Amino acid sequence: MKTTNQKPYSFSKLYCNLFGHNYMVSKKITYHVKEYTCTNCKHELTTSGDGNLVELCPKFREINDILSRVHKKKTERLSRTVISPTLYRMTS
Repeated sequence: MKTTNQKPYSFSKLYCNLFGHNYMVSKKITYHVKEYTCTNCKHELTTSGDGNLVELCPKFREINDILSRVHKKKTERLSRTVISPTLYRMTS
């Protein structure tokens, strides 16, 4: 006799199937790349290279981690850079 290991259907997934997902930003990677999570069923999405929402698979999770580190280093470096006021004098 075969036994099947079926997971019980959760109410949150049923709710999302009927009414749609309720995505909230869970992590800001850069100014234009973000990760989203559904508040009901915990489904995860991210923005792809062309700006569309795609499912957050391990490949995109790794890309987002690397992109986050690069963006953090860049913003720290730019915040340490002091711009001389003489470079941006207003000419009359």
